Amino acid sequence: MTESSPNMSGFRPDWLNLAVEPALDPDLPIIDPHHHLWDFPHVHYMFDEVLADITSGHNVIATVYAQCFVMYRASGPEQFRPVGETEFVNGIAAMSASGQYGPSRICAGIVGWADLMLGAAVQEVLEAHIAAGGGRVRGIRNTVCWDPDESIPRSLRKTWAGMLMDPRFRAGMSRLAPLGLSFDAWLFHTQLGELADLAAAFPETTIVVDHVGGPLRIGCYASQRNEAFNVWAAGIKRLAAFPNVVIKLGGLGMHIFGFELDHVPLPPSSELLARLWRPYIETCIDAFGPKRCMFESNFPVDKAAYSYVNGWNTFKRLTAGFSADERADLFSGTARRVYRLDLSGGA
Repeated sequence: MTESSPNMSGFRPDWLNLAVEPALDPDLPIIDPHHHLWDFPHVHYMFDEVLADITSGHNVIATVYAQCFVMYRASGPEQFRPVGETEFVNGIAAMSASGQYGPSRICAGIVGWADLMLGAAVQEVLEAHIAAGGGRVRGIRNTVCWDPDESIPRSLRKTWAGMLMDPRFRAGMSRLAPLGLSFDAWLFHTQLGELADLAAAFPETTIVVDHVGGPLRIGCYASQRNEAFNVWAAGIKRLAAFPNVVIKLGGLGMHIFGFELDHVPLPPSSELLARLWRPYIETCIDAFGPKRCMFESNFPVDKAAYSYVNGWNTFKRLTAGFSADERADLFSGTARRVYRLDLSGGA
């Protein structure tokens, strides 16, 4: 399983504290467009933990919540149970919007989960999410990670080859744009061609590619990383040709990327992370341009590998030579536009 799997061992605060850095460019406004909330027996990442991270040195003015299969309704029709996650997150967002916890707006946008394989029947589920979200629901995410190598973790939900090409999935996909919803896709680099086909078929739907498009560096790809990088880079360039596609830059602390950052004696510094990530980040920015790229934390998943401060310091190091306008897009502007965030009223 990938990303938000409850089988993760959690984070190690004592280890993370061994390499605490001061925040670089602490006044630069940031919208973190991808984080989760967890309440598992082995790991807790809820409102207080998010608040502690976003106020740890960087100027995070807002965040966007990405679904992770939590807080589903315990009863009722199966297809509507994921609406419970939106109900829960909207409550967290309302807490933050009260202003009692500072000026940052946590969960100002919500990306929920609905099974697009329901086809046209997903319409009612999408409408239920919108109703439950207090005006904050901006999109739907499906995790469709699949690769022939069965040693590579996939998703919490069953996936299969060619899922994005399935007529049922596409019938569900057709219901997003009329409701003003975007589509977040979490998949592996071997599936980028399918996503390009989807983007061509739905030009009116904004498609957000999560975690730099999932370039695999484990399993059978561990021994062919150069070849895998080239296949991934070609897929990224193909996707960038579609103006309705944008990409999130982050998530590189996950196990599938093969950097093994959680197995080193000291937490990785932002200098080290910048060296490791530069080829991936620069390839994406070169292909999409700053106006279609947004940096993301992917916390708490990536918290197993590095601290919130060090992660954003890495992005700032990687863009040190960029113009002020380019950095504004990468750190907040793209996320604000894509997720249509109006922060003037605190909602």
